[in-house]
Amino acid sequence: MKRLLSLVAALALPAAAADLTEIPFNTIDGKATSLADYKGKVVMVVNTASKCGLTPQYEALEKIYEKYKDRGFVILGFPCNDFASQEPGTADEIKTFCKTKYDVTFPLMEKVHVRGQDQHPLYATLTHEKGLFPGDVSWNFGKFIISKDGEAVARFDPRTKPDDPEVIAAIEKQLK
Repeated sequence: MKRLLSLVAALALPAAAADLTEIPFNTIDGKATSLADYKGKVVMVVNTASKCGLTPQYEALEKIYEKYKDRGFVILGFPCNDFASQEPGTADEIKTFCKTKYDVTFPLMEKVHVRGQDQHPLYATLTHEKGLFPGDVSWNFGKFIISKDGEAVARFDPRTKPDDPEVIAAIEKQLK
């Protein structure tokens, strides 16, 4: 039933160009939240994985989070096991890995699907053919920048590093 509701929500939201801030998701500790809780902040949404060749991006993610968090920037990490089963861990395993290996302090969310039949509504809205940035997330560490007003304003390929000048420019533009 949960899968069916996710699918219905995923299909319904993009058509209405849903307010991203109203789409619910859970923190890695299971607490209900949404982008509404981050309204007034610039948000980077990124799908993450612990066993990926791109996993070292956690280091750059944490550095830019530390650099900009006091100016109203936050990163929301969404663990995802959609690509070659590179995030097989439980919530506790993911939290432990992120903390001990990369000293991650930015918020982590519950593991989600970013593509396919069980795609989370947030990602469905961002990537649906009638969505804000059409096209499936291609791998772990795809990045979306959400404005202070809750609008998606930029998308970056997984191989684009979090501290790439183009990513930093998009963040700084939104922080003005």
